[in-house]
Parts: sequence; C-alpha cells; structure tokens
Amino acid sequence: MEKMRNFLQSWPGKLILVGTLIPMAFLGVQGTFGGASIQPNQLIKVGEQVVDVSTFQAEVNAERNALLQKGVDASLINETALRQMVLKRLTDKALLENQASVLGMTVSDEMITQLLQQYEIFQDNGQFSNDRFASYLQQNGLTKDALFHLERLRLSLRQLIGSIVGTAIYPNSQIAHLLDLQLEAREVWVHRYSWQNYVDQVEVTDAQIQAYYDENKATLVKPATVDLAYLELSPLLVKVDLPTEDEIKAQYASYLKEKGISDGRELSQILLTGDNAEKQAQEIKAKLDAGESFESLAKQYSQDPSGENGGAIGSFNPAVFGQDAATVEQALSGLTVGQVSAVVKTNFGYQIFKVTKVNDNAPSIESLRDELMDRAATYKRQAVFADLSAKINTLATDGVGVADIAKEVGVELKEIKAYPQTDNTTDLSQPAVIAAAFDEFTIQDQGVSPNIAVGDKNIWVQPSNYQASRPLSFDEAKDQIKMTLAKQKAIELAMADAQKAADEAKANSGASLKVPSANMGMSTRANPKLSQLESASLFLHQSAEGDDVWVVQTEDGASVMVGGPVDKATESQLAPADRLRAMQVIRDNIGADQLEDYVRYLRDTSEVIINEDALKAQH
Repeated sequence: MEKMRNFLQSWPGKLILVGTLIPMAFLGVQGTFGGASIQPNQLIKVGEQVVDVSTFQAEVNAERNALLQKGVDASLINETALRQMVLKRLTDKALLENQASVLGMTVSDEMITQLLQQYEIFQDNGQFSNDRFASYLQQNGLTKDALFHLERLRLSLRQLIGSIVGTAIYPNSQIAHLLDLQLEAREVWVHRYSWQNYVDQVEVTDAQIQAYYDENKATLVKPATVDLAYLELSPLLVKVDLPTEDEIKAQYASYLKEKGISDGRELSQILLTGDNAEKQAQEIKAKLDAGESFESLAKQYSQDPSGENGGAIGSFNPAVFGQDAATVEQALSGLTVGQVSAVVKTNFGYQIFKVTKVNDNAPSIESLRDELMDRAATYKRQAVFADLSAKINTLATDGVGVADIAKEVGVELKEIKAYPQTDNTTDLSQPAVIAAAFDEFTIQDQGVSPNIAVGDKNIWVQPSNYQASRPLSFDEAKDQIKMTLAKQKAIELAMADAQKAADEAKANSGASLKVPSANMGMSTRANPKLSQLESASLFLHQSAEGDDVWVVQTEDGASVMVGGPVDKATESQLAPADRLRAMQVIRDNIGADQLEDYVRYLRDTSEVIINEDALKAQH
C-alpha cells in the first residue's frame, strides 16, 4: 500500500483521487460487510457483478490446460494454488467492473453500435452484415441486449484500467536513470564465511530454548501426516519378451510412415468383394500359381479401377491400409520383383498383390534393425504398462487394498511413515500426490487413489493413520529450536570475523582480498554467482576514491565484498529503439503496480461475497 500512498500524493494520483471521491460523495462507498445474499450457482458477488460457478470452473480448466500445453508435469500442478489464483483473478475483475459502474464509467449504445460495425466478424465484403450479426447471436445464445451489456462492461473496465495504468507518467530522465542503474557494472571479489563453520563454537542454553518456544508457539506446528502405502509403476520396470520379427516389420512400416518415406516397392493388385470374394480370390491365386498373367487376370476379375491398367497401384503406402498395414506388410515380406502374395483380407475386401518394382530409395530393415528393436520393445512396454495400469485402477475401484494389489500384479509395495501434508521433502513431494494422500474421502474410505501421473510413472496411494496438525510440544520442538538458535549465534560469529577482515582490508582499499579465487568478474545486479543479498548490496557502497570494502549478512552467514570502480551505463549501451522499448516496459510495470495497489484498495473498501459452499464443491 506504500506505493498507493506515494502515488496518491503525486499530481496524477490527486486527479484520480478527486475523480473517485466526487462520485462517491453522491453514491456512497460500498459496504465492507453486509448481509447481501448469493445464489447457489453463484461463486463471487461484488455489488451487482456476479461470477457464476461454471465460469470459475471453465477458467480453472483453461488455466490447467495452458500449463499442460507448456509441458508442465500434471503432478506438479498445485490444484489448490491454481484455484486460488483463478478465484483472485475473477474477484479482482468483479471489483474493477463494479467500481467502473459506481464511478459512472459507461459507454453509450451509439458508441457500442459503431464499434460492433467495425468488427470483421460482422462484416461481409467490408460492410456490416445484419445476417452475420444475427447468426453470431444465435450461435452464442445471446440477445442483442446481452451482447451490448457484455461490450459495455468490457469497455468500461478498459476505461477504468486505462485511467489507472495511464497515470504512470514518469519523466524520461527518471526512467532513463532507472534503466542505467540496471546496466551498471563493477568488478567484485567475495569472501564468504559460512555459519556451519562456527556452530561448534556456540552454546544454546535450555533457558534460551524455552524463551524462544514461549515466544513462537503459534508458528511451531507439527503438520498433518498419514502413513502412506503406495505403488509406483514405470514403463522401464515392465518386463517384456524380445520383439518378434513381425513386430519389427510393423515398426519398420511405422518408421517409414513417420518419415514420409516410401519403402521402395511398387505393387499391382487384384481386389475382390462380395459374398463369394474369398472363394473367387483363392481360385485366381491358383491360376497365378499355375503361371497365368497377373495383369490379364486383374483386367478380367479385379473390382478396383486399377484393374483396367493391369492392377498397378504404384508405391506401397502402409497408411492406405490403416489398421491392416501390418497384415499387408507381412504378406509382402520377402517377396522379390515378379512374385505374388497370398490372399489377404483387408477392410477393402480380399486382395492379391504382385511386387512389380523394387528400388533403393528406402533404408532396409537390416540397416535400421537396432533402432527398430528398441522401438518395438518400447511399444510393447508401453502397451503392457497401459494394460497393467488399467488393471490396478480396476482393482482399486473394486475396493482392493494396495497391499493385495501389489501381490496380484507383482509390483513392489512401498511405504512412507508420517508422510507430511506441508514442508514435504519426501520422494513423493509432488502437489498432486500430496492432494491424493490427504483427500478426505480417500482417508475416510481407506481406499486406493486412482493413478497419479508423475513424469512417465503412475503412482497409486493408500493413506492410513491420519494425524491432524497440532502445536509442537516443548520436547518435540526442542531440537528444532536449538538448531535455529545455534544458526543465529553462528551467523553473529561469522559477521564478527567478516567485519574484522573488512576493517583490516580497508587500510589498503581491499587489495589484500583481491585474490583470483574470490573474483566474480564484472558484475551487474543480475550476476548469478552472487546471492540475492550480495547483489542487493553491490552498488550501495560507492566511494569517490579507490575500491570499496563492505560486509553483508546472508542466509549462509556473512560475506566480505570488495568492489572496484563502478562503470556507469551510457545511452550508447543500448540502441535507441531498444532503449525506448525498455522504457515502455518500465512504465508498464509501474502502471501494473499501481493497478494492483488500486485493486487492493477496492478489496479493503468493498463487500466481496464468496460462496464458500460452492467453492468447496469444486474440489
């Protein structure tokens, strides 16, 4: 809120404040608490603005899908945090929409009509089309009044946000200075004093532990736990037989299809359909075996248009045969030019093939055998993995315990005692696993969860012995407190030694500390070699003469830092166009900060009703 106070003291802030207070003087500030009601299908209500349950769920699903499309592992998605984020976003939107209405920021029907007429979706040959407009309303289940309401709300909200963000008018000189600060650099040397090296020198008394416990009781909590029995299944752990020759050939066909490569063979065919097709195909095959011409028989009997050309169908393309590709490939396997296949039943009917040409465009099976073996083995493992996962899910649904499932399917049963709900550092610390382990219904039913995808693995959990979170007793917290106090005292000793070293080095401007092993090179505020606290101190110490020496307390203890002369940024370091873009980003960020402060202000002064029952029902 400090940013908000500073902003409101500036001249643009005063204009907004006046513009806000004048209408409030007539309309009144929204009540902070009240008895306004909310319907069962509504989740958020701010004034007249309502967000229904279906909108919330749609937003949650869209946000989850966006994360999955970015490659985020589903097990790493914290559903609780995801829903809280969406709830906050929709609440903020309702707050702003309500405030726009309170401040009288509205748009006339004439203005909306003019804007809609410019939308390409409603135009035909560059002109507004009533037919397209009516069709859009029908397809989206809207009336004209409903569409106007949505547009008015959208434009009013944009007007309010623009009035806030647009006040981030900082002089170019100030933004340029801020930009230059980000580009400052200086050579730096760092000597670190780790608290672990001092912990043996400190003493923590029982009285100090008791005092810390008494002062921090509220934060010393034992998290909720369960005893977790679980199964872990990975395709890599699934045992399969070596691929057969037919499976390798199927992978060869799949490989060629993926690569868009013809296998080099050209074929002719005789296709027969109908009730008597199989018998007729076998009779024609006998004639071929007796030496009759394939081309002549194709012209006489084939029921495919290719028969007119002696049955020629060109290069063999497995994709044409769909799920029958492997069957056709098997029938063609080993045939040389001029040889004829056995009768093959496919979705087209009964077919007989003749190899008419072979060329060297495609790699041979032998040249790809090792890769095809791996592909075939992987395919088999994935198939067995999917079947086994489905079987475990079925057993879990039928109420079979995880221990019995392990015996049934031959998978190792694993256990974690006192599996914690928070501060979880176990091998199963993924949010999706924690959510399943502490699912209320699973705990009550002592059931087995559905499979949880963690990377390429599936995991099933069965929690038992649930223990609710509770305050730690003194005896339980004693060791934890002792370590906390020992670290604090060790850091104090590290700081004392660091300060002593810094004072001695200041006599020669830090020259004694400028050793190669401590050199971090030319450093900006974004040097990854420096900790956050070290980076924050990097340009706070700048003297007119020589190098600077200072001490920083860090999470790991203390650091003595020596900084060389600061290289001030100049405009030449960025091209003019890049500099303008960077300045615009800074302005946008400042405006976004002011908008966030304004929304926080609205939260403090508006009545926000959340339907807690509906929210819980979404979990």
